[in-house]
Parts: sequence; C-alpha cells; structure tokens
Amino acid sequence: MKLVPIEKRSGLTREEFIENYLKPSKPVVFTDLAKDWPAVQKWTFDWLRENHGSLDVPLVDNHIHDADKYFQIAKTMKFGDYLTLIENGPTDLRIFLFDIFKKIPELANDIRFPTIMDGFLKSYKFVFFGGEGSITSLHYDMDCSNVFLTQFQTRKQIILFSPEETRRLYHHPFTVMSKVDPLNPDYERFPALKGAVGHETILTHGETIFIPSLWWHYIRYVDGGFSLALRANNSIFTAVRGGMNLVRHTFVDKSMTKLLGLEWQHWKEKKAVENAESVL
Repeated sequence: MKLVPIEKRSGLTREEFIENYLKPSKPVVFTDLAKDWPAVQKWTFDWLRENHGSLDVPLVDNHIHDADKYFQIAKTMKFGDYLTLIENGPTDLRIFLFDIFKKIPELANDIRFPTIMDGFLKSYKFVFFGGEGSITSLHYDMDCSNVFLTQFQTRKQIILFSPEETRRLYHHPFTVMSKVDPLNPDYERFPALKGAVGHETILTHGETIFIPSLWWHYIRYVDGGFSLALRANNSIFTAVRGGMNLVRHTFVDKSMTKLLGLEWQHWKEKKAVENAESVL
C-alpha cells in the first residue's frame, strides 16, 4: 500500500476548486477556508468548558461498529468533564455525529457556510471529539455527501482512498465499512491491500479538508481534539445512492445483524474477500 500526501492550498477561488477538485473528485486541504469564522479563535477547550460544560454528551468507543454493538452508546458524561478527559491523555471515548447546535443553538453564529460550492446541507452540522489515539475506522459516508471537515486546536491524521480502491479495501457488502487498518496493514489477511493507493494528511488548527463524495476515510486523533463537519451535495445521483445506503443499512444490515449476529458478520467478511480476489 502506498500513501501520498494530500495537497494543501490557500486562496483557492470557487472556480479553481470546482474545476480542479470538485469535478475530478480530488481531495484538498484548505488552509484558510475557515479563517473568518469566530469559532477558529473562540472555541478553545477552556471556553467550551466554561460556557457549556454542564451539557450531557453521548460517547462511543472503538467498539462502535462491532457486529453485536452497532452504534451503541458507551456512556454519557458532562461535556466539561469530557473535555478535561481528552486534554489530559489518551482515551478511545469519542463524541460521534453529534449535532451540538440543537443543544446550543448560539454556536451556529460562530461558523460560516462556505461559498466555495453550492449544495451545502445547512441542517446537517456535526461535531466530532476524540482523545489522543482514538480512531474512526475506515468507511465512506452513508449519505454520500461531500464533506468539509474543519479541525480546531489540535491535530488529526486523515487517510483517504478513492472509490476505485473499494475492492482492495475489502468492503463489507450492505454496509459502508471496511475492517482494513491503513496504519497497520495486514497483508496476510488482506493481500489485495498491497496494491491500494491512499492519500494522507495531518490536519491542524483552522484547516479544512475536502473529502469528496464516496471517498473512504480513516481518522486518527494525533492529540485529543475536535472538528466540525459540513456537508454538501452537488448531484442527484449521489443523493439517490445515499438513500439506497440508508435502506440497505436499516432494512437489510441491521435486521440481519439482529437476526444472525456474528454469522452475518462472517458472511460479509467472506464476500469482501471474494470481491477483493478479483483484483489480485
């Protein structure tokens, strides 16, 4: 497996972005897309803890995608206590896909929706918090949107793979998941992974990565920290595919997981291997 660096750009115009990144479905890191957001200066650990520390937040751990614990909440905690936890050292507890703006609406005043492209889904704004060393396993987003992920305060390692690499990543059918770990590749178990090409960056405070629709992503918290994801959809076809993914997840994968448990998981793993063998 080969990892190549993701380009970092400043001063990108809307026209340049659309022609060079959106249309060809190519990731890029903006160094200045969020430079005018009040949140970039305002959202520190201390400020969030002092002003919103009493909020109860739902936490997940690294077992979030286990066959018998699908999207199970690990526990809840006061937001201020959780912020202190991730500041002070490693933990696998994360705040995942949390719409903090429904709980604290005034925070929406601290961000701006970019004009770099059309189609931003203004009702879908999610924050992600995690401790040092915690990971988000390799997956692509179920709704198939383009994602603009902005990092605050600390660092996050992001590894992306093109949809063309799907078979090499041992995609589990009826899901948007892969069991491949790009930081610790197991070529004995996943031999097709050797031929995959990934794209890597370390996202730092104030930077925004563009993750194109259907691109796989793996995320590791280099330090305890947090980020905000904004979503945009520029194609009816990806919107329809996102709807199909939701149906497969709700009516097929979740039902079969509940019915068969690990037996269903083993079937998906077997099919992933069979599909990968076609590219060996």
